[in-house]
Amino acid sequence: MPYPPEPWHLRGRMHVSLWLVPVADLPPHPQGLTAPPMTIAGRVPVGTAWVSYEPGGVLTYRELLAARLVRDHGRPRVTITEIWVDSAASRDGGRELWGIPKDLAEITITPPVLSAAGIARALLKPGPRLPGRWPVGLRVLQMLHGQPTTTGVRGRAALRPGTVTWSPDGPLGYLARHRPLLSVTLDDFDITFGGR
Repeated sequence: MPYPPEPWHLRGRMHVSLWLVPVADLPPHPQGLTAPPMTIAGRVPVGTAWVSYEPGGVLTYRELLAARLVRDHGRPRVTITEIWVDSAASRDGGRELWGIPKDLAEITITPPVLSAAGIARALLKPGPRLPGRWPVGLRVLQMLHGQPTTTGVRGRAALRPGTVTWSPDGPLGYLARHRPLLSVTLDDFDITFGGR
C-alpha cells in the first residue's frame, strides 16, 4: 500500500511516559545524528509512547516509539531513536518523507495491556480526564538523505494523567533499570505531522 503525501492528519490516542535516563545508559543515535542531548543533572529526557492511530486520519495503525530531547543550535528538538509500527505504509512514509527510522512489529494496544512482541510490554492505569483540549506542538529532528531535517507536529488533545508500568526488553532494554517520571494519555488527539 502506498503512503499518503505530507502532511499527515492523524487522529487517535497516545500513552506517553517521560523518563530521565543517565547519558551513559543511552545507546548511540541510530542515524548518527550529532545534535547533543539536552541534559538535566547528567540525565536526558526520553519520551516513550504507545499510539493508536484511529479512523478519521489518513492512516490507521499502531505504534511504539522512544525519542530523546536534543539541542539543535541551542533550540530544543525531539529526535526519534526507536520506533515500530504495524503498517508498511506508515513505515515507508515515515522513512522516506521525514527520515523516521520505522520498523515493523506486532503491536497490541488493548488497555490496560500494551505490548510489542520482543520489545516491550506495559500496563496502563489512566486517571481522570482533565477539562478542555490542550495544544500539542513540537519539532522533530531526523536525518533525511544524510542531512539533519526538522519537521513540525501540531494539534490538540484531551489529557488524562495516569501511570504506565513498563517491562522493556530488546532494543529498549536500556530503560529496564529506570522508571518513568510521569505518564499521561493524550485522548482523542487530532494532529498534523509535516507540511508547511
